[in-house]
Amino acid sequence: MFSMCTALTTQNSAGDVYFGRTMDFSYPLDPEFYIVPKGYQWKNLLNTHRIKNQYSFMGIGQNLSPVTLADGVNEMGFAAAVLYFPGYALYDPPAPSGSRQIAVASTELVKFLLSQCASTDQAASLLRAVRITGVKDPVTEIIAPLHWIMADSSGKCMVIETTSEGLKIMENPIGVFSNSPDFPWHMANLRNYMNMSPSQHTEQNWGAFPLKPFGQGAGTFGLPGDFTPPARFVRTAYLKSHTPIPDNREQAVNTCFHLLEGVSIPKGAVVTDRGTSDYTQYTACISLTGKEYFFKTYDNSHIVSVKLPENCGPDIRLLGKLSKPVRFQEWK
Repeated sequence: MFSMCTALTTQNSAGDVYFGRTMDFSYPLDPEFYIVPKGYQWKNLLNTHRIKNQYSFMGIGQNLSPVTLADGVNEMGFAAAVLYFPGYALYDPPAPSGSRQIAVASTELVKFLLSQCASTDQAASLLRAVRITGVKDPVTEIIAPLHWIMADSSGKCMVIETTSEGLKIMENPIGVFSNSPDFPWHMANLRNYMNMSPSQHTEQNWGAFPLKPFGQGAGTFGLPGDFTPPARFVRTAYLKSHTPIPDNREQAVNTCFHLLEGVSIPKGAVVTDRGTSDYTQYTACISLTGKEYFFKTYDNSHIVSVKLPENCGPDIRLLGKLSKPVRFQEWK
């Protein structure tokens, strides 16, 4: 069972940082939106440590007893998201009995990092001191193979992968992420598409025979258009690299959604061996500078925004399910 997602970071002309992702999954998620306060305490899934939140944060996830987040941002403008990593992910074994080292389940790593870290550098340092362990996901009933992307309001972006070679925390200079293969492979693969260009090809002569482009877009001939992780990584990197830098908040959010639309998957385009559609269940864009979430779902393209409040209260707060009935504005 594989799943597909794509993530990216982008900035506007003022340097404000935005973090976006598609959530592509073949199981019904029915995601919810949560706000989690600073000072809140919770037990890790292996029930070995009690963790106290150093920062308040918000994100999208599910209440799987406890609440599990797929993506989120905290009050310091640090964000993280989890994506599937089949065929490569390999986790640490549980810590020996009595160990003081915190064992963090792969499915709770986003929540853990958001609760403890103000920046990607701090997260990288903390990750080297914990054990990332595999715990069965109650949705799929397997130990999900995962890897992670994180970014902060400085614009720095990093990825986290745990493989047979151990823990790797790598800077992400292109600000794009997808699924397998591993991140270094995707970065090397970009060199196969160096000839891609938004410019139109000029007329050429092959001998005495003139050749003219069929129409606009000839410079992108060869850009992969399928939904495999390598294709989505290349396509997103190309689109991001050639999209004009937005001037303000509204343009930045629209740009983020437009970029992710280039890799969004409609129902029926990708079908699993279980006969279910792997499709984009929601798309999110987060302002790391403004600590503001924007999201839309497969069944409702209206963009909803949520701003992290200064006072988040004493307990986890459920704002509601992302899925809402679609309503059309009627002109008369």
